Amino acid sequence: MSYYFAKKLDLPFAEAVDRAISALKGRGFGVLTRIDVQSTLKEKIGADFRPYVILGACNPKMAHEALMAEDKIGTMLPCNVIVQEVAGKTEVAAVDPVASMQAIQNDTLRAIAEEVRGELKAAIEAI
Repeated sequence: MSYYFAKKLDLPFAEAVDRAISALKGRGFGVLTRIDVQSTLKEKIGADFRPYVILGACNPKMAHEALMAEDKIGTMLPCNVIVQEVAGKTEVAAVDPVASMQAIQNDTLRAIAEEVRGELKAAIEAI
C-alpha cells in the first residue's frame, strides 16, 4: 500500500499551490499550516532546493471525530499535502490517512480515515 497519492500538473508552481488550497477548501479542509521548504532550507542551512510547499490540511468535523475516537491521534494531524516541482512539472501529493494509521487498532478511526482519504483524493483530482 502506498502512503500517498499524487497528481502531476501542467501549471506554474504558485498557481498549483493556490488551486490545491482551493480544492481542499472545496472538500471541507482548511489549511492550518503552510511551510515553504525551499525558503526554509535556504535560510536555515544555505541549501538550494526546488520549489516545495507543505500544506497542513484539516477537516474540522472529521478531526473532531478522530480525536473523539482516539485521543492521541493528534500526533498524526493535520493531513499533509505537498506541492513541488518535479522534472519540469508541478506535482500535488497527499498523505493516505488509511496507510498512515495502519498501526492503530481502532475500527472507528479506520472508518474516519477512509472518509478523509476519499475527500483528499477528490480534492487532488479536482485540481
